Amino acid sequence: MKAHRGNAGNGGQAGNLKRQLGLFDAAMILCGIVIGSGIFTSTGLMAEYLPSPGWILAVWLAGGLLTLAGALTFAELGAALPRAGGHYVYLHEAFGPLWGFLCGWILFLVYMSGGIAALAAAFSEYLGGLWPAVSRDRILLNLDLIPGSRNFFWRVSAAQLAAVIAIQALTWVNWLGVRQGKWVQNILTVIKIGVLIGLAGLGLISSRGQAISWDWNCAGMSPVGLLMACGTGLVAVSWAFDGWNNVNFTAGEIRDPQRTLPRALLLGTVGVTLLYLLVNLVYFRALPLAQMAGQVRVADLAAVALFGDRVGNLLAGAIIVSILGSLNGSILTGPRIYFAMARDGLFFRQAGRVHPHNGTPSRAILLQGAWASLLAVTGTFSQLFTFVMFVSILFWIAAAGAVIRLRRTRPDLARPYRVPGYPWVPILFMAASAAILVSSLLENPVESLAGLVLTGLGIPVFRAWRGRSISRSHEG
Repeated sequence: MKAHRGNAGNGGQAGNLKRQLGLFDAAMILCGIVIGSGIFTSTGLMAEYLPSPGWILAVWLAGGLLTLAGALTFAELGAALPRAGGHYVYLHEAFGPLWGFLCGWILFLVYMSGGIAALAAAFSEYLGGLWPAVSRDRILLNLDLIPGSRNFFWRVSAAQLAAVIAIQALTWVNWLGVRQGKWVQNILTVIKIGVLIGLAGLGLISSRGQAISWDWNCAGMSPVGLLMACGTGLVAVSWAFDGWNNVNFTAGEIRDPQRTLPRALLLGTVGVTLLYLLVNLVYFRALPLAQMAGQVRVADLAAVALFGDRVGNLLAGAIIVSILGSLNGSILTGPRIYFAMARDGLFFRQAGRVHPHNGTPSRAILLQGAWASLLAVTGTFSQLFTFVMFVSILFWIAAAGAVIRLRRTRPDLARPYRVPGYPWVPILFMAASAAILVSSLLENPVESLAGLVLTGLGIPVFRAWRGRSISRSHEG
């Protein structure tokens, strides 16, 4: 059954999604999701184990090139299968409905919803720094679930409430329509890109800046130690680029997706990479490497060093805008996965409906907003998110592998865009992702195995949903 094949039509009144997103919109979705808090924090952590600015920049560039390899790979999939759902659609078509469902199961249960909760928590954390009334230290509800027990309690802070309000507000915006959601995304993304370009431009010409040391082995590290350090840094950089592929979830609403989606992926990944490199140059002009090492808020330190103490609150405000852009982009794109699953009879039927007036997958949007808010207010997302990172990378590799499999099993499939350098570009992306997968497994073996167990729990759920879908088709 392939009920979702019609989900990208032009008649929203008839229960299909409308194609309302142009090249600029798609590029802003990609950039807005990717540019979150990673660029403001990762470099300080990388400076702990990488010996020089040159190597740190090299790792950032390598992360950008690997992201570009993934983007070129996913561009072929998105152009050949221009429907809502992204990963889910690709795995469903290449490997069968079970693998598509397990991917969607994890995306809904933890990865997308948990990511939304995590972004909302980061937003409230920075907001609390500017406005103590919404600090996480201000407890609004203190409930002992088991009286006298120290292990079973529920605390709700003002920060958690602010996170839920942010999720619900942006959920409402995206429920109203794609036009409203994309305008919020475009505005927030243009602001954050403008701030980063301004920071880079002024930082590079600031008279307070220092000369950058290009000693490529200042710590006297061995080649093996340097290789391991670069690998660890690449893991951190890959998280800063995370979310680039979410734009594929909205392929069913992109105008002329066969041309627009590949262009958006290319422009977005190249643009973000260049911006990240420029911002890192500013960090190195502002601070010695030893002073940056281990600093989570390295952007704050660099801005103060170059421009003085007064810029602290301005930068915090810019980071808040940046996180809100990522949050809105995730809320906009995620429901398209569940919409596609519902159209295949593998999710709640209501999630496959399009609002007759707004033209959005409104029920899927509300369902995601409710679940993400619950994760945010209970504080369980951080544990769950750790569990599924291993599985999520596994699905990245499988989705990239779908390009190779579909070339063999569906040679007649129309491919208006083909990944250049095939099959080496997809293989490079898969190999690099596999290296990150191994690193994640070695660093967090228990959490990684827990993620596999959590994914496995989706198998009986798939069978139950599949059975219900077959029963309905027989009744019909």
